[in-house]
Amino acid sequence: MENEQVTKTSNRRRLQGKVVSHNMQKTIVVETEVKKAHPIYKKRVTARKKYKVDDRKDEAQVGDIVVFEECRPISHDKRFRLVKIVKKGE
Repeated sequence: MENEQVTKTSNRRRLQGKVVSHNMQKTIVVETEVKKAHPIYKKRVTARKKYKVDDRKDEAQVGDIVVFEECRPISHDKRFRLVKIVKKGE
């Protein structure tokens, strides 16, 4: 039993999106897209949502595809933390 490492999987939501703004210090705005069917017309519609994400190192730029996860509230709007940059934008 001694020296046994316990690996716990996280229950936090992980999302992926595109950085649309980098104007604030240590904060980026990331937009996610979800395709869903319209309830009446059954046509596929793109639903977009923006999240403010904590970026302590200021490494993400506009156009990057990033992965971010839920965390404790950092400020009034920020409830997500940057995990990694999947693809650099042009």
